[in-house]
Amino acid sequence: MMGTTHLAGLYVGRLFIGLANGFFMTFSQLYLQECAPARYRGLALAMFQVWTSVGALIGTVIDNFTSKIMSRASYMIPLGIIFVVPAFLALGLFFIPESPRWLVGTGKVEQARKALQWLRPDQDGVEAELAEMQIAIEAEKQSVRGAAVLDMWRNPVDRRRTLLAVGAVSVQAACGAMFILAYGTYFFEMAHVGDAFMNSCILTAVGVVAIIIDLFIIAPFGRRRVFLTTGLIICGFCQLIVAVVYDVQPGTMATGRVVVAMSVIYIFVYNGAICPFSWLSGGELPSQRLRSYTFGLAAAVGFFGAWVTTFTAPYFINPSALNWGPKYGYIWFPSCILAAAFIYLYLPEVKDRTLEEIDEMFAARLPARKFRGHKCMISEVAHKNHDGEHGLEVTLEKPVMDATIEIIEHARHR
Repeated sequence: MMGTTHLAGLYVGRLFIGLANGFFMTFSQLYLQECAPARYRGLALAMFQVWTSVGALIGTVIDNFTSKIMSRASYMIPLGIIFVVPAFLALGLFFIPESPRWLVGTGKVEQARKALQWLRPDQDGVEAELAEMQIAIEAEKQSVRGAAVLDMWRNPVDRRRTLLAVGAVSVQAACGAMFILAYGTYFFEMAHVGDAFMNSCILTAVGVVAIIIDLFIIAPFGRRRVFLTTGLIICGFCQLIVAVVYDVQPGTMATGRVVVAMSVIYIFVYNGAICPFSWLSGGELPSQRLRSYTFGLAAAVGFFGAWVTTFTAPYFINPSALNWGPKYGYIWFPSCILAAAFIYLYLPEVKDRTLEEIDEMFAARLPARKFRGHKCMISEVAHKNHDGEHGLEVTLEKPVMDATIEIIEHARHR
């Protein structure tokens, strides 16, 4: 993109950037999901969102200043700066271990042990955690051989997990976020609200603040269903208020203030309650065997939904088209409410659960409302197997549920 003056070259470059971003957004979050301890999985994903939001803020500020340059430098400077952070990240990848769960799944148990020892400051729980991974992955291997794309749909349990993961990630598109994120500047310009570009910078900064606040609440209070459901309802009403006010009094100063205020609230809630928790849920709900396939599909569907919103929005808001302007919010209010209903009814609560415990609860086919209070046995199985408790045989060749039943029966007769 920096070396061409032809529009086609810019499109090709943009295509490669989009592909690279898709790989980064998918596999980096997968790595965090698989490597972070259950208690800090949400915190790790929140940190990921912090840095992506900070990057977006820096990019917006740089674009704000370079937009006044009437030469190729106006886009060459931002494109050149993009090289800085990825260069450091690429070097850092040589010094971090592979995902221990992936290593166990490929039979490299000793490498998985070393990876866990590198990732966990507390070495005492490494062996028990490794045993838990082995039990769960061995159970998956015994129940279904291999891992293929079609396996996401063949088994009813995996099909449920696939639909939930896709639905969780897709709520970002369903709440109309790309309408504000992609066309914020143009949207404010049409609404005649102050300096449109500066307002967009303020919105991005508000989003960064929301994500930073998330760092302090996601670990102790990060209930997925509560945050997503509440966030979607608030965002829906923000869109509705903007649409109604603009419909009643278009173009007035008071309306402009309402548009800015609701947009600030919307972005704060979206970045604080919807974006991090949707990615988090989309990555922790799939099975270990199919996680890369399922999360990749969820990300693809989510990005496609975002593209559809970005592509169709001009036809609704442009004066030369439907000329809805902020009234576009009438579409996104019911969309947010429907998404909130889906989350409330079907998304299970898995805060502080290990990925293996999540596997156990899905294998037991629990309804979503029972996940939060369910007592999982796989951790106890793993610890007893590691400790070699007398009178109980739990081997890695037995499926998880069989081992769980044996634990329960043994406890009854003690």
